[in-house]
Amino acid sequence: MTIDLSGRVAIVTGAGGGLGRAHALLLAKRGAKLVINDLGGATDGTGGSITAAQKVVDEIEAMGGEAMSNGASVTDYAAVEAMVAAAVERWGRVDILVNNAGILRDKTFAKLSLEDFQAVVAVHLTGAANCTKAVWEQMRSQNYGRIIMTTSSSGLYGNFGQSNYGAAKLALVGLMQTLGLEGAKNNIHVNCLAPTGATRMLEGLMPQEVLDLLAPESVSPAVLALASEQAPNRTILCAGAGAFEQAHITLTRGIFVGTGDEAAEQILANLETIADRDGEIIPVSGFDQSKVELAKAGYREAALAEAN
Repeated sequence: MTIDLSGRVAIVTGAGGGLGRAHALLLAKRGAKLVINDLGGATDGTGGSITAAQKVVDEIEAMGGEAMSNGASVTDYAAVEAMVAAAVERWGRVDILVNNAGILRDKTFAKLSLEDFQAVVAVHLTGAANCTKAVWEQMRSQNYGRIIMTTSSSGLYGNFGQSNYGAAKLALVGLMQTLGLEGAKNNIHVNCLAPTGATRMLEGLMPQEVLDLLAPESVSPAVLALASEQAPNRTILCAGAGAFEQAHITLTRGIFVGTGDEAAEQILANLETIADRDGEIIPVSGFDQSKVELAKAGYREAALAEAN
């Protein structure tokens, strides 16, 4: 099976360099027409220039592809709407959205200002929601769409000094889970990528030999897979150095202790049993947690299904 994106139109945000550039170039090599979006600012989100985005457009055109540059901030919904409208006007559709744009303002929570917390959430979470909202009706009307959210191990597992970044990145998993459910009937698949890539955000934090292994190009095959017609739905795909894994949010079997006066004490006394991962499940939706808990309480699942 060869992934062919001929005739497909993709928008990649934050595509002026690093991971976004690598994603865009690979999608273009497989035939997609590209909107290269990049604010062109610093890693903390300040400043802006269309230069970086246009350089990637020039690269794509030099290899025979089609692309257009866009310098909109993903936090500006009107500008994002205009970006999508320009793509539809030129090419008639939008098939793929890669929400890659991001900034860093790392500090321990004690030293972090709420302004820096909100700025990071605005770009990663609200920015992705803005871009997704702007393409959603187009994808629904054409009964096809592939949307990729960029989450992070910092969100999935935590990382010292990245409370703002981690909160925004895990929130994208929740957005993916619900949009994947809502979009399925219109063949809109929504997935998450958790990349480990050597971008300017990691400069000075790792030895050069490690950064060489973590080239952005080693991550981009995961984006190509998630952008394809054969893409899964509601998957968290991890990628780095040419290695690929899948992350899951699971539910253990747990126990039933009731709601008596000593329920809290019984929880603490049985934490090891509650945490036992033998037989854990991956819920299909949030309602599955309720079904598991009510079943432990003796409520018949058939009655629960009828009530739902």
